[in-house]
Amino acid sequence: MADSTASTTSRPVPSHEDRPVYVIGGGPGGLAVAHALRARGVRAVVLEKSDRIGASWRQHYDRLHLHTTRRLSALPGLAMPRRFGRWVSRDDVVRYLEKYAEHHRLEIVTGVEVSRVEPAPGGDGWLLRATGGRELTGSAVVVATGHNHTPRVPRWPGRDTYTGELLHARAYRAPGPYAGRDVLVVGAGNTGAEIAVDLVEGGAARVRLSVRTAPHIVRRSTAGWAAQYTGIAVRRLPVRMVDALARPLERLTVPDLSAQGLPRPGTGLYSRVGQGAIPVQDVGLVDAVRTGKVEVVAAVEGFEDGKALLADGTRIAPDTVIAATGYERALEDLVGHLGVLDERGRPAVHGARTPKNAPGLYFTGFTNPISGMFRELALDAEKIAKAVARRAARRRGAAGGAAAPSGTAG
Repeated sequence: MADSTASTTSRPVPSHEDRPVYVIGGGPGGLAVAHALRARGVRAVVLEKSDRIGASWRQHYDRLHLHTTRRLSALPGLAMPRRFGRWVSRDDVVRYLEKYAEHHRLEIVTGVEVSRVEPAPGGDGWLLRATGGRELTGSAVVVATGHNHTPRVPRWPGRDTYTGELLHARAYRAPGPYAGRDVLVVGAGNTGAEIAVDLVEGGAARVRLSVRTAPHIVRRSTAGWAAQYTGIAVRRLPVRMVDALARPLERLTVPDLSAQGLPRPGTGLYSRVGQGAIPVQDVGLVDAVRTGKVEVVAAVEGFEDGKALLADGTRIAPDTVIAATGYERALEDLVGHLGVLDERGRPAVHGARTPKNAPGLYFTGFTNPISGMFRELALDAEKIAKAVARRAARRRGAAGGAAAPSGTAG
């Protein structure tokens, strides 16, 4: 197999006769799988719809750092440089992904968006329909388009009549444009919490955080012990046990903010993780709420006469509303017709497992584990590569067995 290098402009899309494994998505999950496959002698071609790899990471707000440690966030085959520090910045993550693709000489095609995946004619492999009328045939497909794919803004009643500035958190970069303004951040996940703190530190006149369900809050690190370490240690334990262990730890490390409108959740921490709610890692929110710099308000129910209507009946008139309300995975058009998604639009299986009705179709990066996204992407990549290589070996063996009788006859 000829060596191939990472490319963003000139590499041609492989022809139908060349049947690589296609990896859809040039983020950390897709790059990790591509390397793991290449390391096992399997040709992998990454298809990225943007003009550069790591597109989602490039679009995150400037302040963002990984909440997982540098050592436990590296992808297979390349450590993150020590100079990146313990908590790696957004820009350094992008630098790392670029270096990763270059170091492993990954085969990447940018500017190609896959719109639909179908079984190949004859049932052998997969047919990908992509931009420019391309039809690509692969022996297997790995969908790695990511957990944060399409920004989701609730269809609040009266949303179109709101005269202030309304944007999704994906469009937020830095606090400068909001200095001296009254800003309402909707959503108390990690993104909303961090943006609220960023706005306070950047000079916003008033910052309010709209909360529907109070989140669990954990310290990113306590006495040098990263929260990620605990997440790894407890991930395989029973949910009730982890809930019970987490309760006293939260009380010891995070003050009660009930008086400020942020009570401790009634549901256990790990139970909430199972529902898709990852704990908020504190990077300043606790102090900002305790000192009144971030005001906690009720959930937004809609808009009317230029004001936001809150669940407690209050009406407020912020200059800007930033919706940190999550993302859609947007997999329905791509693979929804294959019966491989659950009722919430998530892949029914991930990692090395492949749907029974769709052999050779793999998914990675669609969970949000407390043990760390990058760490799990790295583990998934190795498992997927092993499964793909094993499947290819079985197919070669079956083909060789079928050919043997004709070779010995006569």
